[in-house]
Amino acid sequence: MEAILSVTIPFFGLVLAGYIAARANWLPEAAVPGLNGFVLYFALPCLLFRFGSSLPVAQVLNPVVIGLWLVAAAIMVLATVWLTRGPTLGMKDASFGALTAAFPNTGFMGVPLLPALMGPAAAGPVISVVLVDLLFTSSLAIALSKVGGHGDSPWLAAKRALRGAVSNPLPWAIALGLVFSALQLSLPGPAATIVKMLADAATPVALFTIGTVLYRAAAHVHTRTPVAQYLPIALAKLLVHPLLLFALSAAALQAGASISAFAITVMVLAAALPSASTVSLLAERYGADNGRIARIVVSSTVLAFLTFTLIAWGAGVQPR
Repeated sequence: MEAILSVTIPFFGLVLAGYIAARANWLPEAAVPGLNGFVLYFALPCLLFRFGSSLPVAQVLNPVVIGLWLVAAAIMVLATVWLTRGPTLGMKDASFGALTAAFPNTGFMGVPLLPALMGPAAAGPVISVVLVDLLFTSSLAIALSKVGGHGDSPWLAAKRALRGAVSNPLPWAIALGLVFSALQLSLPGPAATIVKMLADAATPVALFTIGTVLYRAAAHVHTRTPVAQYLPIALAKLLVHPLLLFALSAAALQAGASISAFAITVMVLAAALPSASTVSLLAERYGADNGRIARIVVSSTVLAFLTFTLIAWGAGVQPR
């Protein structure tokens, strides 16, 4: 446990530092989009490129990992919508709540945290997870949010969401890294140094940015949301999602699927991460109840320090 805490405390501590900095106005709110842009367009793509170019393509694009994560994401989204939709919660709000239950913060948190916890090989399954969530999970939830509503049809909404995901720099950074891996290419010295410097900046700045984004999302909430409408979703994200991944993986092994215990552990831990903070931005963009979504994201992030650490300890993870 002590070895795991030696990794998780600094990671969650940087998130807390970002939250405190934003709350104390040491970092002006106007600076938050700039931090987010630096991580999204520079630091994190370089980190993903470095991981992708240093690992075998088959290890990054493992079809069993992709299939299991895709099935789990679909189950989490559809089941959460079915269980939460009702007279007081419409389809749009139920769909974005479901997205918080299925979409972990793998980009800003999981990509640096899981390799730090389990070694560089963990980047392979994590990258597969990032691709599924960017291209499928978010598109599914956005499409469902349009069911029974006005404006765009669900199919058109999903198409637009997918187009937005494709314009995200992260999948392209992964793809470029895989091309370098497959062709055994390497960057020239100065370019490699720039990529390394930006990749090294990704972890601290991404975690600090999560804290600032969480504070900004919470600060703009002006409505009261009953605890029963957000805490169960946060707990489903932190506990049900990883349990579902473990059960699906066990069933796949029984059916003869080729997947290692290491990859299963990485997936379970990725599922145990808190909800992605970007869901709050998506909810705001599509007119959902951003107050409820922000509370789910914030509460899942706070609770994840305990639940993620316990799950990693229970899985027998030995930090490297």
